[in-house]
Amino acid sequence: MMIASWVESANLAEGGFPLNNLPLGVCSAKDGPRRCCVALGDQVILMDVLDSAGLLPDAAKGLFTAGTWNAVIARGDGLWNQVRERLIALFRTEGLPDLREDTRLRAEALVPMADIALHMPFDVVEYTDFYAGRHHASNVGTMFRGPENALPPNWLHMPIGYNGRASSVVVSGRGVRRPWGQLKGKDQDAPIFAPSRRFDFELEMGAIVGPPSDGPVTVAEADDMIFGYVLLNDWSARDIQAWEYVPLGPFQAKATATTISPWIVTKAALEPFRCDAPARELPLLPHLRDVGPANYDIALEVALAPEGGAETTISRSNARELYYSPAQQLAHHTTCGCPMRSGDLLGSGTISGAERDSRGSLLELSWGGETPVELPGGGTRTFLEDGDTLTLRGYAQGDGYRIGFGDCAGQVLPALDDPYKRN
Repeated sequence: MMIASWVESANLAEGGFPLNNLPLGVCSAKDGPRRCCVALGDQVILMDVLDSAGLLPDAAKGLFTAGTWNAVIARGDGLWNQVRERLIALFRTEGLPDLREDTRLRAEALVPMADIALHMPFDVVEYTDFYAGRHHASNVGTMFRGPENALPPNWLHMPIGYNGRASSVVVSGRGVRRPWGQLKGKDQDAPIFAPSRRFDFELEMGAIVGPPSDGPVTVAEADDMIFGYVLLNDWSARDIQAWEYVPLGPFQAKATATTISPWIVTKAALEPFRCDAPARELPLLPHLRDVGPANYDIALEVALAPEGGAETTISRSNARELYYSPAQQLAHHTTCGCPMRSGDLLGSGTISGAERDSRGSLLELSWGGETPVELPGGGTRTFLEDGDTLTLRGYAQGDGYRIGFGDCAGQVLPALDDPYKRN
């Protein structure tokens, strides 16, 4: 049930940022400093103001001055849950009077979301992308290897992943430049160096590691390590990938950019929406077995807007479709002894559903370009064109309220002139 707040905009049934949510972001006013903030309705709560006023738990004192949430993330959700409880007490309808009755302090602590710019909510230490969606893996495998060999032999035994580029993770709203790379068609004898012609999006969730690890952790321990979640678009150059991925997998095809939503939705806000993973076709080895509901019922959608054109929703899916939960992905990551660091980002892999309109990439929606996606006004897409804006959205539906993530959006910018052509 929704927790009622004296901030009226937080009480809208479809608002996304009720008191039940309290997602973490970083904002600035025009050219001002970056500050840790929390979304509540159409307002942001400036955490350094509450800290200076002595309204937050002593354990959190001084953690909100760096313009990033990494210091809080490193302490884990135990500390955050203390802060969360205090924020609920301060902003609920019948809560503590400190802010509600102090108009000066209230004006300093609450700022309209329309008046601020949002930035990366945390510094990404390292980035790993998984391939944990069964429908996506089956679709792609069918296209490239046929239905008999759609899934690699190891896929039903462990979550497959690859190490990505933390340096190219960007926040929603940043443009994404069409990349150059080596391309080789089936009828070509040799590759060419050119801008990608089959640029794509991938609908994913991102899990953020809280406390670090040193050595293998269990699935239950991994679940405790995850601090929160973001929406994630792992932009992909399919033609670059097709030429480079054998035998070691994606490299330059995935390094252009990865866009995340600006708000970290904490695990505490998502607890009511836990659900089981899809049924197992084969039993997992003991160290990866399910230990309870570890997926989340989060409705996801993708909208595409051509430059100057109307937005169209082209896909609807749900995070519950992940065959391997974020906790299983994290646990698997540590099996070799790999240390995980606070601020590591784990991409889930593309989250597709069973139906065509629930596929989480244009590669699947257009079936490799064979079946174009129709847009209003007669336009079509097989892959992304310059000027297209892709927007990922997601929410968990509660009893009279929603837990939202904010938009995860980016526009495709034209490729630069040949980067190796010197004057």
